[in-house]
Amino acid sequence: MSGHLRAGPDLPDAATPLSLGPPPEGANGPGVLLTADGQRYEGLLFGARGHGEGELVFTTGMMGFQESLTDPSFAGQVLTFTYPLIGNYGVHLGRSESGRVWPRGVVVRHAMQDPDHRDSIGTVDDLLRHHGVPGIEAVDTRAITRHVRELGTVLCVFGPVEDEGRLQARLADLTSPDLEDLVDEVSTREVVALNPGATDDLGRALPRLAALDCGVKNNILRHLCHHFEVLWCPPETPFEALTDTYGIDALFCSNGPGDPAHPGRATQARATLAAAVQAGLPVMGICLGHQLMGLASGLQTYKMRYGHRGANQPVLDLVERRVWITSQNHGFAVADPEAGMLAAHPSGASSPKATPQHDADVVVRYVNANDRTVEGLDLVGRPAFTVQFHPEACPGPHDAAPLFERFRQMVDAHLRGGVA
Repeated sequence: MSGHLRAGPDLPDAATPLSLGPPPEGANGPGVLLTADGQRYEGLLFGARGHGEGELVFTTGMMGFQESLTDPSFAGQVLTFTYPLIGNYGVHLGRSESGRVWPRGVVVRHAMQDPDHRDSIGTVDDLLRHHGVPGIEAVDTRAITRHVRELGTVLCVFGPVEDEGRLQARLADLTSPDLEDLVDEVSTREVVALNPGATDDLGRALPRLAALDCGVKNNILRHLCHHFEVLWCPPETPFEALTDTYGIDALFCSNGPGDPAHPGRATQARATLAAAVQAGLPVMGICLGHQLMGLASGLQTYKMRYGHRGANQPVLDLVERRVWITSQNHGFAVADPEAGMLAAHPSGASSPKATPQHDADVVVRYVNANDRTVEGLDLVGRPAFTVQFHPEACPGPHDAAPLFERFRQMVDAHLRGGVA
């Protein structure tokens, strides 16, 4: 299994408005990007009219601009693309990871205005204008990336150069998006059955899985629907409701934006995860779901200097002694039980020390081969594990895609009364 799974549920697509009509009038002319630590970058405006603001981050993928723009994990951020040509193959129906563009601003070297692909229905500029997101191009993205790598992510604003005074005033008042309940902004409000009555190739009912949506990507849901009957659930759904009302066989917790220790809907999802582990139910978490499991297990989380965002992150499996190349998008990490907070942000932002919410021991299964940060946990003696990276990556490396099969095997063993 690799790439986008075409069969499956009808999911929201941010590209749909491009097929329905022309976008609103967009921005143009000289622009300026200002950072909270005094940097200034000139460029040209595109996308929607208005000011962009948020935490300045970068992603290194050479492809996947549409998937990145529609990934809910980028909520609250201004996204810089390090690859210089963005939009060269256009925007496609069925390639979005959600129904919206989530970054609060987009920074590129060059936004292609004439995409070359038979399936393209518009440009990145069109996509941003339809979703009300401003962009700035002709910027020295190499200088921005070097600055963020050396000094850490930083707050920024951008807009028309004639508004520079107002931008400076806004920057002085800007607060970190980590203080916001970003999970509340991106997650579903109701339980939705994505593939009710799903069966395998032999007509046997698939196990029922509850997917807690902390900002889930469409391709995660597609992969899950390949293995399970999936209930798409709000992150605060109580464990008792999932078992007593919906009769689930397993639990999944998704990726998402912001600080995993925020006392909002993410913390409510953490309580549901802990209850599932305590009850012995099979559990899998990806990205934010991994961080929430770390917190539920008594580990700390912390803000990274600049995070991991791209499609070429090497991860070492400490059990199988092999390296996977993975797709990642995160600015927080779980502290290593022994080595502590690696590659930490200069702010020192971290969660307070906490007691475990379940009685299972956890071990570090995966680490980043570059900076040794924690990339995944196994729960000892329980059918549960988490990964920081994205096994559903598309486009991106498919090394980790078998992890969905690993989870399905855990669920099958649990339903047979055995140990995975």
